[in-house]
Amino acid sequence: MKGDRVEIVIDAGGTPRTYEVIATKAGRRVEVANRRGLVEVSEVTRSGTAVRTARFMSSRILALVEHPADQPRPAGQRKSAA
Repeated sequence: MKGDRVEIVIDAGGTPRTYEVIATKAGRRVEVANRRGLVEVSEVTRSGTAVRTARFMSSRILALVEHPADQPRPAGQRKSAA
């Protein structure tokens, strides 16, 4: 879903680096797969075609955080003030 986001923090030899893969258009989603020591994060269309892919060695990953898109509120509901 548009707005899905995966944030990856990598150990880059002393300093951590942060990468993000974001579903940029309606109907796209972000998928994460672990394969043979690699973590693959892909932006995928409705039909399952990968638009862009990022691959990281799993031994270098410090954190992988999935941020789901905000769900639309039903009509008539308001955001509560905090």
